[in-house]
Amino acid sequence: MSSQSSPITETPQPQVERHIMRRDEVERKTGFKRAHIYNLMKEGKFPQAKRIGLRAVGWDSLEIERWVVERLGQQA
Repeated sequence: MSSQSSPITETPQPQVERHIMRRDEVERKTGFKRAHIYNLMKEGKFPQAKRIGLRAVGWDSLEIERWVVERLGQQA
């Protein structure tokens, strides 16, 4: 048996500092508007917003980044 490891063929993931994204940042990152984001969330096709205050929600930046990378991978 050979002890050589096979080369990794995955594309490197961009390093994103984890933070709470508010809706305007999510809209800029995805190119989607509010109504479409909420429709996708309702259909289970987009990361769910987390309550961060009485009247505020946000998204985990790592979940959004992963979602974007997955969508770009489907385009190939």
